[in-house]
Amino acid sequence: MTIITRISQLFSKTESSDVIGVSLRQQDVGFCIVSSEKSTYCGKQLVVDGRYHDVFNHLVKEHNVSGDCHLVLSAKYNQTVQVEKPQVPAEEINAAVKWQIKDLVSIAPDDMIVDYYDTPNLAGGVEKINVVCANKHELSQYVEHLNAQQLNVKTITIEEFAFASLMPVQNDAKLLVCKQPGEDMLVLIVKEGCLYFFRRIRGLEQIEHNTQEELALGVIDSLSLEIQRSTDYFERQLKQAPIRSIEVLVPMENEAYLARRLAENTNVAVNLFAMPEGYAEHREDAVCIGATMLHHQVEQK
Repeated sequence: MTIITRISQLFSKTESSDVIGVSLRQQDVGFCIVSSEKSTYCGKQLVVDGRYHDVFNHLVKEHNVSGDCHLVLSAKYNQTVQVEKPQVPAEEINAAVKWQIKDLVSIAPDDMIVDYYDTPNLAGGVEKINVVCANKHELSQYVEHLNAQQLNVKTITIEEFAFASLMPVQNDAKLLVCKQPGEDMLVLIVKEGCLYFFRRIRGLEQIEHNTQEELALGVIDSLSLEIQRSTDYFERQLKQAPIRSIEVLVPMENEAYLARRLAENTNVAVNLFAMPEGYAEHREDAVCIGATMLHHQVEQK
């Protein structure tokens, strides 16, 4: 249940050595470079006046990189809707869903680029899929700029799956509370390497700037309520075994305080998410790091 998306097949490919994760965000571009010598560099670059090509050009010149690029789209660059799965052959689903979702998204069918992933089936329910769409003209420009800088776009995904790729494959379900700087808060439930559920919580884009007092004045209680709603849906509607732990990946000064206060509102253990080995100091870059890990999944296919 992964969206290492098939739209990457539309773009050219070249042989490469470095692996680069790039996240398109509201105000900046986050990146993680894993060089052919296995050294790693993470960072971000502010986008001025929408000039992404300047950012990509600076990235290549400053760090002397070329290779496979794994692009992550934040909420600003994609829309996700859930619909009934069309009763057509698998190879025709992408074409069919464009017209099925045309009144649910703000992108015209002729300018959509889409992919989908299956949802867990409710007992006796109608089979549904989650459809992810982006503006084809806009996305093509970003891909062309990256390819022009010898950053071959190997995969395109969304931040939900980039975050999920960080989690070890385990039988027990875990809930991950996570976000990128300046982006929406996400609640994900991952089990056996699959994303079973996600909830996007708006209004918390700047939570990393909140003091402990501000967090205590309703923010934590509201987040706890969203977590409870998510676990209730997973356990009661999807008929899944209870969540075993809640992991927190919200890079900010008061992250430990946030986790501790969330633990007071639940009967499940709440932990600070442990980043993969070698990335403990790069919590702000988690999505870009997760994107580079998609490289291994692609190579195994």
